[in-house]
Amino acid sequence: MAQSNNSIKKILTVAFALCIVCSIIVSTAAVALRSKQQLNQELDRKSNILAVADLYEPGMDIEEAYSEQITPRVVDLNTGEYSDEYDPQSYDSFQAAKDPAQSRTLSGEKDIAGLSRLENYSTVYLVGNPDDPQQLILPIRGQGLWGLMRGYLSVQGDGNTINGITFYSHSETPGLGGEVDNPRWKAQWEGKEIFAEDESVQPAIQLVKGGASGETEVDALSGASLTSKGVSNLLQFWLSPQGFGEYLAKFREDISRSEAQAMATASDDTEGA
Repeated sequence: MAQSNNSIKKILTVAFALCIVCSIIVSTAAVALRSKQQLNQELDRKSNILAVADLYEPGMDIEEAYSEQITPRVVDLNTGEYSDEYDPQSYDSFQAAKDPAQSRTLSGEKDIAGLSRLENYSTVYLVGNPDDPQQLILPIRGQGLWGLMRGYLSVQGDGNTINGITFYSHSETPGLGGEVDNPRWKAQWEGKEIFAEDESVQPAIQLVKGGASGETEVDALSGASLTSKGVSNLLQFWLSPQGFGEYLAKFREDISRSEAQAMATASDDTEGA
């Protein structure tokens, strides 16, 4: 007697074969599209860097604009000095933070951004002349209400005044914490100062409820106190000596030294005349 086509054995055999075929198709597509996905991710990263620097325009050649105006440099977060330890074009600080050999553990009060681990080196992006940049683009990240927020902070060439902020990856609630993407909220950051006049290392920038009134204050997100706290915490972390604080302090010192030398040179020229 012939076996029924609806037997359990045949049904399982067909289902198993179909799963194998589908998995092969999906795996093949993933491998074939991997290079394109990586290229798109790289273009997205560069477009976000250009956007936070107010250099992005729809339809522009992103690769050309980035290569002409942006210079990446690797920074030793412990010393604030530029480093040649890694290639800035390929170094991934986010991946380095996962490697115990390239990072350190954070805990307690030292981990206000909720990162758990911090890379020893990070990448900054210099806008314009790398010897006298118009802006410094700093990568920032930290925990929000529902997960990790990742973005960039643009600082003007004085090493203290904020030019812009953007979060390109987050899982905050739409209409509430998700307003970190709202252009009107992001516009408030322009011209704000990171450090108070009497403080050279610890950042003073913060989000406040009820209306910002000072040069180091930005309006908190309405109805999203935990997301606002997350933004404040990650900025306090990345702009402190644990993050880019040492780098920014050295950058400002170099500016002051250059200005003093320029004034001395001008004075000598005047006396010589």
